[in-house]
Amino acid sequence: MKSDFTYDLVIIGGGISACVFASKYLKNNITKKIALVEIGRGLGGRSSTRISKRFKGWKLNHGAPNFNISNSKNNLLLKSYIDELLENQFIKIDDSDAFFLNQDLNLETQKISKFSCGVNYLSLDSMGQLSQKIIESNNLKGKIDFYFETLIVDLKFNDKEWVITSKNGKKFKSKYLICSTNLLLHKRSLKILNINQIPLRKAIPINHDKKIDLLLNFLEEQSFIPRLTFLIYTNENYSYKDFYSKKQRYFYLRKNLENKFKFERIIFQLQDNNKLGIVVHTKNIEFINYYLNANNEEVFKQKIITNFNKLFENNSVVNKLTFDPKISIMKWRASQPIGVAVPLSLQVNRKYRIGFCGDWFEGDGFGRIEGSILSALILEKKISDLIK
Repeated sequence: MKSDFTYDLVIIGGGISACVFASKYLKNNITKKIALVEIGRGLGGRSSTRISKRFKGWKLNHGAPNFNISNSKNNLLLKSYIDELLENQFIKIDDSDAFFLNQDLNLETQKISKFSCGVNYLSLDSMGQLSQKIIESNNLKGKIDFYFETLIVDLKFNDKEWVITSKNGKKFKSKYLICSTNLLLHKRSLKILNINQIPLRKAIPINHDKKIDLLLNFLEEQSFIPRLTFLIYTNENYSYKDFYSKKQRYFYLRKNLENKFKFERIIFQLQDNNKLGIVVHTKNIEFINYYLNANNEEVFKQKIITNFNKLFENNSVVNKLTFDPKISIMKWRASQPIGVAVPLSLQVNRKYRIGFCGDWFEGDGFGRIEGSILSALILEKKISDLIK
């Protein structure tokens, strides 16, 4: 089986930033052959959809369930792109119910939070399909190859060419490299990949390039919010107490409730089979460590149901759950960046033919989806100018 692959450009990561970059790049560089390499089963990153192998017919948006775009500075590049997605009917305004639970477990109508500080948009399909559609809209000549479930563990730069090696032995050679994930650039890679040197640092040793040194210095100070996501597949008898019929329904917990019940947000998602899927997010370190150290996963699942039922005990719209083993637990590899943002001036390195995009760059969108999109749009212009 062939294990060496040569391309004009390789993109590492399959999140929304990579998809937006790839789509725009394909549109403006129709003769170039590119590859996208992603560790997950499909596209989307933190805006992905889990298509269950165990439970047929289920599609759960397990990361960002929608787009919350806060374009507070009216960036025209970002505005134009969101308008383009609307015109193509890839997204629509999300008018789903959104509730905020206060300390008395009452439902608040006030919608000021990090999840609702802008305009909410909903994919007309699943979030994973949205990422796919974004690329397909400009991949008219089949110029991009996808490699899923492929974890990159090593980078080398030799004679104006990148050599990218995956854990399963595939080698990709490319004139240009795009990192939409910073896993290969950050110290967290040491533990996750079980290596002793950050891959980009190994490829470009210290003092070889000031911009790369600066980039890695900024990332050294950047940290991440780890998350667990619980996917609950309910049976056909489970429903709301009322007659709500829209695709999604959001419940956000105020800080005091998040500390008590360990949940950050809960999203109900109506499936094509008319069953209700429930996605529960937690970033509570105590709860995450409890799961990591638990010897019995079934006991932990029971804890999830117990907390859920206590939270919604007297709720007017949500029914309690009976214990059912149909819960999947996902530990996020790509977590939300916090702390120090990387300056956009370090996005492209001409000497080493490498570019970077993602929500880890500076700006109002730092750590948010609009930051991912905007950094990709800016990078595509810079890379196209470089290649020309």
